[in-house]
Amino acid sequence: MTLLGNIIWFIFGGFIEAVLWVFFGIIWSITIIGIPVGKQCFKMAKMQIAPFGKEVVEKKRSSLGMIANIIWIIFFGWELALVNLISALIFAVTIIGIPFAKQSLKLAYLSLMPFGKDIVKSEKR
Repeated sequence: MTLLGNIIWFIFGGFIEAVLWVFFGIIWSITIIGIPVGKQCFKMAKMQIAPFGKEVVEKKRSSLGMIANIIWIIFFGWELALVNLISALIFAVTIIGIPFAKQSLKLAYLSLMPFGKDIVKSEKR
């Protein structure tokens, strides 16, 4: 089921969004100051390619990560989280779209504060 969900996600927008995240990650990584933001863009691209079967987990908290998250929220995060929340609402209108709405909520959580979070494979139940 995870494979099927990822294939459908990839076809209906996941690939285009991932390419955009990689592009912006490369642009940010050109400057030395922008490398941490570029790394977060690559993290978002990894999640956009195939969100089914992956989880967002918290890593060790640091004050630098908190400051970076605050700056991220002010300039990028709230817009990205809002877009993902709107897409989750649109997906949730139909029963078939509920799994995709859950993935959009996962992306909203990651896009709001990506510093200090990691993406890992979900354990099969």
